[in-house]
Amino acid sequence: MRLSIFSAIAVAILSATVFAQDMPITQVLIDGEDWELVGEGYGFTEGPAVDSEGNVFFSDPKNHRIYRVGLDGIVTLFAENTQKTSGLMFGPDGRLYGCSRIGKRIAVWNKDGSSETVVEVDDCNDLAVGSDGSIYFTDPKNGRVHYVSPDRKTKVVAEGLAPNGIILWPNEGTLVVTDRTEPHLWTFRIEKDGSLTSKDRYYMPLQLDRNKDRPGSDGMTVDNKSRLYVATNAGIQMFDPTGRLGGTILKPQRKFLSNIVFGGPKFGHLYATCTDKVYRRKVKPTGVPYFQRAK
Repeated sequence: MRLSIFSAIAVAILSATVFAQDMPITQVLIDGEDWELVGEGYGFTEGPAVDSEGNVFFSDPKNHRIYRVGLDGIVTLFAENTQKTSGLMFGPDGRLYGCSRIGKRIAVWNKDGSSETVVEVDDCNDLAVGSDGSIYFTDPKNGRVHYVSPDRKTKVVAEGLAPNGIILWPNEGTLVVTDRTEPHLWTFRIEKDGSLTSKDRYYMPLQLDRNKDRPGSDGMTVDNKSRLYVATNAGIQMFDPTGRLGGTILKPQRKFLSNIVFGGPKFGHLYATCTDKVYRRKVKPTGVPYFQRAK
C-alpha cells in the first residue's frame, strides 16, 4: 500500500530528527540579536545560496549581477551579465546553479565567474539541486515544475500551479513548492525516476499580511531540527516538523521579502534578501545545505 504524502513526510522527519512536541519561534531567535544590514543599494535582491564554507551568494536580476557575501559579512561582485538570473543554489560539484530568465536557461557558474548552459528552458524562477546533480525548477509563466535528470533530460513533473519557490527536504524524498496565491505550500513525493506523486496541501494555514489578500510565498530554507522557513508578505513563517506554524519572524524592513537561507560561520546566521537590501541575523539553529544531507 502506498503511503500518503503526510505519511511520507512523517517518515522522513522521524528518520532525521528526534520527535518534537512543540517548537515555538523562541527556540529559533536569540535574545538581543536583531537583523544586521549586510548590503544595500541593489535593484532587487533574490536567490540566496550557500556554499560548503558558509559563504552566501545572492542575485540582483535587475542589474544582471551575482554577489558573494564572505564569512566576514563583506560583499563582493561575483559575476556580471547574468541575464536576469533569479534563483540560485550550489550543486554537488561545488558550482553555482541559477535560473537565467532572459537567457532562457538553467546556467552554472564556475569559481572564476564564467558560466555554462545546463539546459535551455522557456521560463524559470527558482531551483533545487539534488545530491546526484538532478534539478527541479519552477516555471511561473506556464504554471509548472520541471525535472532535469543527471544526464540532462528534462520533463514536466507538476502543473496547474502558481509556483515560485522550491526546496528539497534533506533526505531528498519530498519536494516543497510555494504558491503565491494559496494559503499553504504544496508537497510532493519524489519517485526514483524524478517524477512527483502524492501532491498535497501542507504547512497551513499561512498567515496573511493585514494589507494583503494573498501570502506572497517565495523562497524557503530548512534547519537542523527539520523546521521549514518560508518568506512571505507577513514575514518569515516557521513551521515545526509536524507542519504546524511555530511563529513568524518580522521582516527586516517593510518591503518585499523574496528569500532566505542559512549561511555564515557554521551556517548559524539566517540571511534574507529584502528588495534593495540583504540582511542577516544570528539564530539558535543551523542550516542543512545539500552537502550536509544524509547520502
